[in-house]
Amino acid sequence: MFKQPLQNLLAISAILLSTAWASPTTAEVNGWLNWRGPLQTGESLEKGLPDTLELNGENHLWTKDLKGRGEPLIVSSDGEERVYAWGYRGEGPDLREYLVCLDPVSGETIWEEGFNDFLSDNVYDRYTIGSPGVDPETGNVYLLTTPGIFACFTPKGELLWQHSFMEEYGRLTFPNGRTGCPVIDGDLVIVRGITSNWGSDGPARDRFYAFNKVSGELVWTSTPGVGPHDSSFSTPIFGWENGRRVFYCGTGCGNIVCVNVKTGDPVWRYQFSRGGVNSTVVPDGQGNIIAIHGKENIDSTETGRMISLKTGAEPKEGESGPVVIDQSYENWRAPLMMFTSSPCIHDGKIYQTVHTGELVCVDSKSGKILWQEKLSADQIHASPIYADGKIYVGFPQGDFYILRPGETGAETLCHLKLEGACLGAPSIWNGRIYVFTTDHLYCFGSAKGGNPPQPPSEKSAPEPGPAAQLQIVPSEVLMRPGETVSFDIDSLDSKGFFVDDVDSAEWSKFIPPTAKVKVKMDAEFNDSGELVAGEDATISAGAYMAKSGDLKGTIRGRVLPELPIKEDFESFEIDVPDPNGEGKFAFPPLPWIGARFKWDIREMDGNKVLSKTLDNVLFQRAITFIGHPDESNYTVQADVMTDGNRRMKSNVGVINQRYFIALIGNAQQIEVSSNHNRLKVGVPFKWDAKKWYTLKTRVDVAPDGSGVVRAKAWPKGEDEPEGWNIEVPHKHAHAQGAPGLFGFALQSRFKVFVDNVVVTPNE
Repeated sequence: MFKQPLQNLLAISAILLSTAWASPTTAEVNGWLNWRGPLQTGESLEKGLPDTLELNGENHLWTKDLKGRGEPLIVSSDGEERVYAWGYRGEGPDLREYLVCLDPVSGETIWEEGFNDFLSDNVYDRYTIGSPGVDPETGNVYLLTTPGIFACFTPKGELLWQHSFMEEYGRLTFPNGRTGCPVIDGDLVIVRGITSNWGSDGPARDRFYAFNKVSGELVWTSTPGVGPHDSSFSTPIFGWENGRRVFYCGTGCGNIVCVNVKTGDPVWRYQFSRGGVNSTVVPDGQGNIIAIHGKENIDSTETGRMISLKTGAEPKEGESGPVVIDQSYENWRAPLMMFTSSPCIHDGKIYQTVHTGELVCVDSKSGKILWQEKLSADQIHASPIYADGKIYVGFPQGDFYILRPGETGAETLCHLKLEGACLGAPSIWNGRIYVFTTDHLYCFGSAKGGNPPQPPSEKSAPEPGPAAQLQIVPSEVLMRPGETVSFDIDSLDSKGFFVDDVDSAEWSKFIPPTAKVKVKMDAEFNDSGELVAGEDATISAGAYMAKSGDLKGTIRGRVLPELPIKEDFESFEIDVPDPNGEGKFAFPPLPWIGARFKWDIREMDGNKVLSKTLDNVLFQRAITFIGHPDESNYTVQADVMTDGNRRMKSNVGVINQRYFIALIGNAQQIEVSSNHNRLKVGVPFKWDAKKWYTLKTRVDVAPDGSGVVRAKAWPKGEDEPEGWNIEVPHKHAHAQGAPGLFGFALQSRFKVFVDNVVVTPNE
């Protein structure tokens, strides 16, 4: 469920106080807290690890029937140790992702939380390609699921807060399923994804989102790159640069970016590839970062490259970033190709698996390839881990190796054949080695444990300079009529470090000069500095500026109505000239998520209707949310139509509680789906192009969590039929979700149209 975080702070505080791992004063949190390990380099500091592993042997501690494509995390606190594994179970419509807390010695489940897939493009069971993240201060666990549920749990499994990234921020999904890992730095937890939100964030971009790790409030959003060519699950790596706390990361637009952690301001970027950079960069300890990609290079037709890249580029005084750096920042290049596997580094040597299945050793100072060892036919996502003088690495055929690297090659100490594909890096903690495959989670090592090292000490933040800017939290709000939101305002110095609390500010409505739709949010600030949406507040969106002395800051927000929702588009002014010379149109409602560029409003036969755009084939499909993510138990009705002919038509429909309900033109069906590989059921329904139909649907969820999706359609203007055309049961039904609209103009050939949208509570 979506939560307004400030309204839940008391509940969150109560949970934290009752949690054994609530703060560093009650317990010290240590462990393998991020998939890249304590140094962010893919290296473990442990000693005395086994040279050989034997299936069903003495050091094979347990096997868990949990499928996974990422990395488990291990947490030690107050003398207790826990494993957090993100995996999946089930088949077809019953497949679910699970965050599972396990005992490290026995593998027994302590608690678990299940998540449905919904409305995603995921195929071939490509789930859990990533890992959770653990806060080293509180021990809280953070997870971003494949369809975009971003959740925070206490170590006891109690939900603190969650966001639906797809429904709140317009997060896009892709067939590859790559999701990544939340990362924690100080008070912030950061996730990333390609989003198509509203307003200035409407264009699809690879964005980073920082939330307060306790309250779940959005602190900042960052768009450091350009238009993406691919998704990316590269993990941000933290560092220090020119007195700033920054992170480095690959993006879906082929850049390596440097971003200010405290503010989200882009510092610099380097165009590394034409496609997405999915591998996580690695610091070399000498002020450089090592990066690799597996797409086409921007300066040649060759595919793939590894580089060492200088850091430290700085925007000119008075100018904002990012600085676009050039090839002069490269220290060296190596002709290596890898799309998603990330390197590890130890003692000046880089270890990287490449797409043809070799393990390659590269000198980090010169870029010279020192040796290569053929280990498998190919490699996909799995990354090597360096530990105790050995390399631990898996491959897609289920091969798992332990190797001892030398000056001219690597000695194979152990070669296991595991069930399923190894697609993630192993995790190592307290004398135990954890390996996920697409069949099982394996644990090897010592039941007694080892001697885990203390985490490396962090550099202290510098003393702040004079206040130069305001940071307002939350930076973006979603409200309903009658709601009130409070804000925390801090002054920061020029590099983003906290200076002081700001007790009060002058607020005013603010329209960005670049805004194409110049509207204001239907909410007002009261004398206490709270934003209030009145009981009669209407659907709206806008921004506000706060001033305190010479300092400024902005926030933005939306008001979405309570049910019922009714929209016939007649109130819109059709006055925007079409750039292609096709008359005039109006922009769709600004607060709708995923509407910009995909829909516009047109005159048709004396009425105003929502029309699917065709000018960009990348937007041939539109998934648009028009209501609150917390909605449940409602009915959606709309009039729909497709253009086309006898041989080819498009698809059009609505979204009800995370289910698509659509008329499928070429198949002549009415269809219910959520993810096409998980749940898709259609029945024959003959419908014609250029003719309006009324589509109606409802979702009913039983107390046991099962549900039924019902839908019917009939020619507009005729009597509604009594029965339903289709009724689809779902064992783990979606309990909630934003209402929305769906349009798919195949190959951008024929438009679809929507009118008279009505969303009402179920009777």
